[in-house]
Amino acid sequence: MSEQTTNIEPETTGVSMPDLKDKVLAAIKTVYDPEIPVDIYELGLIYEISVYPVNNVFVLMTLTSPSCPSAETIPGEVEQKIKAIEGVNDVKVEITFDPPYSQEMMSEAARLELGFM
Repeated sequence: MSEQTTNIEPETTGVSMPDLKDKVLAAIKTVYDPEIPVDIYELGLIYEISVYPVNNVFVLMTLTSPSCPSAETIPGEVEQKIKAIEGVNDVKVEITFDPPYSQEMMSEAARLELGFM
């Protein structure tokens, strides 16, 4: 099975790569940690997005801490938002804490929004 695994660079068949990439990123950017007013992508919680030739999407992500109160809802919301994209066949969201999350993973925009800069 041919696959492309890269950070935030999906490869697809059937749907053009830029279109699906834009749609997946846009979907992820609508998911927020309820305790932080920044989307999970800008927070740096998304480690990997892989899109396989049959338009199955795999997302490897983390949470701000292992005891995050939203641990039950955020991954499910990510899965639901990506599954709603036309052309996506299946979605698997996996949580990891390796490497552990740190504030340095946030985008500059997120750090500005939260007053860290």
